[in-house]
Amino acid sequence: MRDHNKAFCRLVSEAFDCPGPIVEFGAYQVEGQEGFADLRSLFPGTPYIGCDMRSGPGVDRVEDVSAMTLADESAGTVICLETFEHVFEVRRAFDEVYRVLKPGGLFILTSPFHFRIHGYPDDYWRMTPSCLGRMLECYALRVVGQQGPVKTPHTVMSVGIKHPAPADAVERAERLADAYRCWLNAREAAIPPLEKARRRLAMLYRSKAERAQIRDEHAVRFSIDGTAAEAHAVARAG
Repeated sequence: MRDHNKAFCRLVSEAFDCPGPIVEFGAYQVEGQEGFADLRSLFPGTPYIGCDMRSGPGVDRVEDVSAMTLADESAGTVICLETFEHVFEVRRAFDEVYRVLKPGGLFILTSPFHFRIHGYPDDYWRMTPSCLGRMLECYALRVVGQQGPVKTPHTVMSVGIKHPAPADAVERAERLADAYRCWLNAREAAIPPLEKARRRLAMLYRSKAERAQIRDEHAVRFSIDGTAAEAHAVARAG
C-alpha cells in the first residue's frame, strides 16, 4: 500500500460518517507492511472485517470480492485500496460491492494507473477516472479523483455513497478534496532541499513524459457527481 492511499482513506473517514460494519477487501498485510497497511485504527469502535483471497496477517475472513458470501445490504462501508487491479472479474466485483452495501453505505476505492505490473495473484487492469465514474453511476454521490499528470495519473481514487446520500454529502466531499490537497501540499513541502535539487537535475535527462511524472507527482483533480450533487446544485441555484 502506498502512503497516499492510506492518507486518502483516513481523510474519507474524517470527512464522512463511515457506518459499520466496515469490510475491507485486500486486507492481507504483505511482508514489510505489517502495521502500516492496517486500516482498522482509522475506524476505532466500529466493527471491522478484513477480507482477502488468502488467509494471513490482517485477514479475518477469506472472501472473493467478485463472488462474496456476504448477505445483501450487510456492509456499512466497503474499502478496496489497490485491490481491483488484481480482480479479473472486475465488473462483477463492482456489482457485488453495491449488492452488499447498506442504503447510505460508502465504497472507498483506490487503484494504480501509471504503475508497474505487480502483485498477487496477478495484475489485470488499469482504470481511468472515466471508467471509475461509469462504474459508480448507480451511486447517489460519486467522488472521483486522479493524482499525477492529467494524461498519465499514477493513482485513481473514488468514494461512492449508495442511495440515499446524506443532505450534506456534497459539502463533505468538497471538504475531503480540500483536505487531500492540503495533505499533498504538506508532503511536497516536506521534501528535503537536497532531494528537490536532485529531482530538478534528473529532469534534465528525462523524457517529456518522465518530467511530467516528477513535476506533477502531487497534483490532484476531483470531480463530484451523482443525483445528490445534482440536487445540491439545484438547491444552490434556487
